[in-house]
Amino acid sequence: MRKILIIGAGKSTSVLIEYLLKKSQSENLEITVGDLDIINAEKMTGGHPAAKAISLDIFNKAEREKAVEQADIVISMLPARFHIEVARDCLRFRKNMVTASYISEEMQELDEAVKEKGLIFMNEIGVDPGIDHMSAMQVIDRIREEGGKVILFESFTGGLVAPESDTNLWNYKFTWNPRNVVVAGQGGVAKFIQEGQFKYIPYNRLFRRTEFIEVKGYGKFEVYANRNSLKYTSIYGLDDALTLYRGTIRRVGFSRAWNMFVQLGMTDDSYVMENSETMTYRDFVNSFLPYSPTDSVELKFRHNLKIDQDDIMWDKLLELDIFNPKKKVGLKNATPAQILQKILMDKWTLSKDDKDMIVMYHKFGYEINGEKKQIDATMVNIGQDQSRTAMARTVGLPVAIAALKILNGTISTPGVQLPITKEVYTPILKELAENGIVFSEEEKEYMGYNPFGEVGS
Repeated sequence: MRKILIIGAGKSTSVLIEYLLKKSQSENLEITVGDLDIINAEKMTGGHPAAKAISLDIFNKAEREKAVEQADIVISMLPARFHIEVARDCLRFRKNMVTASYISEEMQELDEAVKEKGLIFMNEIGVDPGIDHMSAMQVIDRIREEGGKVILFESFTGGLVAPESDTNLWNYKFTWNPRNVVVAGQGGVAKFIQEGQFKYIPYNRLFRRTEFIEVKGYGKFEVYANRNSLKYTSIYGLDDALTLYRGTIRRVGFSRAWNMFVQLGMTDDSYVMENSETMTYRDFVNSFLPYSPTDSVELKFRHNLKIDQDDIMWDKLLELDIFNPKKKVGLKNATPAQILQKILMDKWTLSKDDKDMIVMYHKFGYEINGEKKQIDATMVNIGQDQSRTAMARTVGLPVAIAALKILNGTISTPGVQLPITKEVYTPILKELAENGIVFSEEEKEYMGYNPFGEVGS
């Protein structure tokens, strides 16, 4: 019996666990799901004979070490900052490890020791990062093998609400960790390169520097820049690329509206607001506006951000009920970002029958035999229900497939790594396609960097 330990039983683990349970008999697997709340773990295992749920506090060293020592491979679905303790246990007990998170500096520092013990610590194997890496490298490697040179690479991903469940003016609902949405883009400057020119966007301008794409069958979207695209020049081997730009996808109009919160300071997570527990939603908004003995909160808001009463931006704010004088925040010692998250969760939480959607788009510009060419690749995946969401599928399936490929020796190169080699991406992308996660490619006339270009049209 081969033992897989999954630490963390959040929403993104549902499809991951379901996949491994389906393979349990043919692959001789025993799956242990550990979570601080054993009820969450029990819901995920569902009484399956090949699975067991355990209460696991990762801050309890003895508990954590015991669980890791008994496993053959460990999948950590914890928040990224907690992976390192699990990783050190895996190193000590000689266990392979898989996470969907970005490789931290602390994790990278383990690389030499991981290689010495012949272990694999696979990271960045979710959707973004993950499927984006694998699908991009598959095309980049193919272009190189044919004698071409990549001179442009753009890549965008978005977790969105499916068209049939798109029922609010923001064209958005939370399909992933709401906190990550509220604090997106903070803590640094967005860096990228376009037509050989380095570009930088500070946080206060991020949501007003959007560009447009169109995905065939799904309409127009906007994208805003991710924090640091430049690091992918070395990761993808694109040192000669004139354009390298990665970003996040939203429906058109979202960023302009979100920028209202940014400009007022409502997304700030660096300080605690006094009396936040008894504050009303209206109090919260008024906290960021100047005092006036005569003007209402609404009027002050419109004047400060220069919003007309008939502007769709105003309708979006009213839809959130953000000026309600009776609704209480109810959060003690909360930051502005935490309070804004609470307000948004009232309106943007997926309902029982809602479906989510993942949209991914890559554009490759390359030179071959003296000609410039372009390939557009798009992937759209729509969730089935609240358990089998598109997010859970696109995060969980590559994690599960990678873990099984490592167990079976299909992936064998040791080290702390991300999925950019053929050994990794070829078998995983093949199986993802078998599970309905497929990219559609189209060769097009090379357009170079075009912020208003169409995708898949």
